[in-house]
Amino acid sequence: MEKILITGGNGQLGSELNVLSKMYSQYKWIFTDWQELDLCDLDRLEENITAINPQIIINCAAHTAVDKAESEMELSDVLNHQAVAIMAKWSFEHHCKLIHVSTDYVFDGNSSIPLDEEAVTNPINVYGVTKLAGEKACLKNNPDAIIIRTSWVYSSFGNNFVKTMSRLMQERDQLNVVKDQVGSPTYAADLAQAIISIITGDKWEPGIFNFSNEGAISWYEFALAIQEIGRFDCEINGISSSEYPTPARRPNFSLLDKTKIKRAFGVTVPEYKESLKKCMQLLRTVQ
Repeated sequence: MEKILITGGNGQLGSELNVLSKMYSQYKWIFTDWQELDLCDLDRLEENITAINPQIIINCAAHTAVDKAESEMELSDVLNHQAVAIMAKWSFEHHCKLIHVSTDYVFDGNSSIPLDEEAVTNPINVYGVTKLAGEKACLKNNPDAIIIRTSWVYSSFGNNFVKTMSRLMQERDQLNVVKDQVGSPTYAADLAQAIISIITGDKWEPGIFNFSNEGAISWYEFALAIQEIGRFDCEINGISSSEYPTPARRPNFSLLDKTKIKRAFGVTVPEYKESLKKCMQLLRTVQ
């Protein structure tokens, strides 16, 4: 029985993979978070992975606090780059398949057309810089690895934009949301299903792939969709990024082109609003 090691097992994507794993009992699933597999312990990381001895690694772990990363550059680099290099080296040497999850924040946001996997990278914040370094280290140490770039991840698990907006729209009369950053949200359950489709499929094509839900929207339009589906009585105002300064700059445009992953693996990419409805329905049932 093949062993699948998931890092970042308590995060949004790890949690969604955990839900789906129950339907794939042909694998032994090992979900770890920092308590079980500390990626910051670089000196012992290879030894600790060897103790688990997986045939497949899905690296969902990352330092994803984008604003915090600006002041925690060292930690961000350890998690997003140095640990990835070690995992990639180990997986290549042990003939272990590796799927590493990356981000749209490797781009500067100056494009006006959907970004494919060949688009020029130029991160504008520490998170993006360390994630890009992780991508490069991953492919250098394991040219057989698959990297999946995703964007604006949300889920019924963890903290995210959908849950925060849903709560605030019930607490406040009005909200201001940035309207000049365009991309597409990703329901973590859809990404988890895409990853499992790749693992269980009969084709392994190394390289970088994009995955997010279909649709091009701003955070403001995302908030309006949440308001509409949740039937929240709250006024939503669109504001510019300059009116909402944050420690880390965000790309103004990071819409991902999903053509390659659909062609290579036959992955289904749902429309963002359909997935948002599913997630919000789930949130209603668990509240």
